[in-house]
Amino acid sequence: MAAQYRLTASAKADINALLDESTHRHGQDARNRYAALLLAALRRIAQNPEGGATAARPELHPDMRSFHIRHSRTESNTTPVGNPVHVIFYRTTEPGRVDIIRVLHDRMEPSRYLDAAQDQKA
Repeated sequence: MAAQYRLTASAKADINALLDESTHRHGQDARNRYAALLLAALRRIAQNPEGGATAARPELHPDMRSFHIRHSRTESNTTPVGNPVHVIFYRTTEPGRVDIIRVLHDRMEPSRYLDAAQDQKA
């Protein structure tokens, strides 16, 4: 059975906003490369939620983990993104399924953005 991930409404909004910002600042090609990088990161998390590049984040929630998308730069089938700046926050909610809670800029304080998002249904 293939591993799956599901996005909360907050995670979907985060991704839409960051891709819109990427288009605005860097153009459509850069947006497409960043989208491919995000997809590679999401697939990697789903396949190995506790992999070596992930981090347990018990200070945020007992089951919370994070993954900086820079760790998937070599897995994207496009020209590498120069400086990926986003972190994916997620939880494994049942065997074979990961819920993506938020996708935040690495300079953002996650505790300020995760409280309400954690309770959303993915």
